Amino acid sequence: MNGINKDIDPASELREEDEESSLPELELEGAPIGTLAAGRAAIARSAKVAPSAPGVYRMIDAQGDVLYVGKAKNIKKRVTAYARPTGHDTRISRMIAATATLEFVTTKTETEALLLEANLIKRLRPRFNVLLRDDKSFPYILITSDHWAPQILKHRGARRKPGRYYGPFASAGAVNRTINALERAFLLRSCSDSYFEARTRPCLLYQIKRCSAPCTREIDFPGYAELVKEANEFLSGRSRSVQGQLADEMDKASAALDFEGAAMYRDRLSALSAIQSHQGINPRNVEEADVFAVHQVGGYTCVEVFFFRTGQNWGNRAYFPKADRAIAPDEILGAFLAQFYDDKPPPRLILVSHEFGERALLAKALSAKSERKVEVSKPNRGERKELVQHALANAREALARKLADTSSQQKLLGALTEVFSLPRKPRRIEVYDNSHIGGSNAVGAMIVAGAEGFRKNQYRKFNIRSADLTPGDDYGMMREVLQRRFKRLLEENPRTAAGDLVAAASRDDEDPPWPDLVLIDGGQGQLKAAQETLALLSVTDIPLVAIAKGSDRDAGRETFFVAGRDPFKLPPRDPLLYFIERLRDEAHRFAIGSHRVRRKKDIREAGLQEIPGIGPTRKRALLRHFGTVKAIERASLPDLAQVPGINAETARKIYEFFHESAAQ
Repeated sequence: MNGINKDIDPASELREEDEESSLPELELEGAPIGTLAAGRAAIARSAKVAPSAPGVYRMIDAQGDVLYVGKAKNIKKRVTAYARPTGHDTRISRMIAATATLEFVTTKTETEALLLEANLIKRLRPRFNVLLRDDKSFPYILITSDHWAPQILKHRGARRKPGRYYGPFASAGAVNRTINALERAFLLRSCSDSYFEARTRPCLLYQIKRCSAPCTREIDFPGYAELVKEANEFLSGRSRSVQGQLADEMDKASAALDFEGAAMYRDRLSALSAIQSHQGINPRNVEEADVFAVHQVGGYTCVEVFFFRTGQNWGNRAYFPKADRAIAPDEILGAFLAQFYDDKPPPRLILVSHEFGERALLAKALSAKSERKVEVSKPNRGERKELVQHALANAREALARKLADTSSQQKLLGALTEVFSLPRKPRRIEVYDNSHIGGSNAVGAMIVAGAEGFRKNQYRKFNIRSADLTPGDDYGMMREVLQRRFKRLLEENPRTAAGDLVAAASRDDEDPPWPDLVLIDGGQGQLKAAQETLALLSVTDIPLVAIAKGSDRDAGRETFFVAGRDPFKLPPRDPLLYFIERLRDEAHRFAIGSHRVRRKKDIREAGLQEIPGIGPTRKRALLRHFGTVKAIERASLPDLAQVPGINAETARKIYEFFHESAAQ
């Protein structure tokens, strides 16, 4: 097997060690486009000019979309295998039939080809490859090194800031909990440098014993440096040594009758114990490893990943890669791993639940990429096998939950189809909402949901641009949002006169670009505005539903408006009503969040003049005390009241200004 995706039927491949065989004699020119004969002919033409070298090939359809990305030790031999008249399974035959042309990229080695293949799959997302979904970056803990008093903070993305990074953690929640415990254990600051420099007295974190307050020199440089050293040692795996030192210091303080000091060491030890107790299963002999286990049921696949660093479990995450039902678990795991580490540093040890054909090649590629030896192993006994079995059990449970949720979601989509008289069960639902305060910082929002839940990577926000809109004109804002959304959609995914997608007319697309249902937060007026807007764009076949809240804006009393029908309500405890409310509330949440980001940006640019009762003098006092507007925004009510010149009433106005719920 010569490609990381192992998607090709072995019977259809040419052995790499064999001499290059001649292309099949195909006399298929003129065959109808989209047929197996036409696809084989197109591949045969491309194979004649394919290089006999390592590299990556892309199979492309008549619309220019990439169908499949594969790698090969010898591109010419690999591509020739597709042109054979027999030996292909149904999925590969469909791929061949859809192929109109091929493109090639040569590399120096097969290892480079593997890495390039993974990168292209993630970027192009071909529908015949195994696709890693939900590939957001993992959070890390960073202890900075560019300040005399290093800061501890959560970090995502590129590692540009100097310091020591620890991770990955499976979730932001796991990082936040760990940082909170580390603050109690090592008393490191988490504030920004600007906030640090502006302090004249310790903040609340010092009072609750979560910071040693180096900002006001409550601790000297050598003392703080020792705390930083202990924190780095703990996160580097020397936790027992650190705990032993703290225990010795506690005993010394107790023997010297310094009970307050002994209590401080006791609290720090307790915080360290809390960190370790939250880690779950901790290996005895595995310092650094990622553990992958794959489980497959009914054509659905789950890959469970556990992260072990410094001998501690730093969390786990379940993935549900998109793959054809015919692909075996080991093939999916091989494809998944190459994409997973495309933009992440691998650990020294990777444990897997299934053997796959290119395990050695993957280890070689990851070693070359990270410039250190990386082992990819399927353990057969001992503690390592126990870790894999534990991950496999979690994969089974996660997939069972996913299938249960999917079944429930399908039932709800079926009920939605019936209630709103849709032509078929919706694969893509778009929900629209607006958010503003008195017409200022107006933002429109679109969220997307489908059979597998919310598709957050397809959410969109629209900063309202129309200068001639009356402030607070919800109808006008809805018209602008829908016009911009569907005008672009028409340009990128044109429709025929019958309203069918040109790009998806020949297949049942699992991720269609056009919605099967549009939900709008509003009443009859919003529905009419939406209908008129889409009619101007000649889009008249998409079902529109407006959702109006009850008279007291209470959930459970929503009225639904559909063209050609009288307004109606659903029973108060109907599961479908809860489902629609959840969609509506998610759109509302996203709209408000987008509005707040824009409003806060304006506040920072305009200063603090928008806050009632804040003039130049109080503004200077606030900035002198907190350093930045962002720090003022995060301050508690008691902290605000301590600023010179700010009384309790003004502090309340400031706090409410930054924390009020955005109105629509």
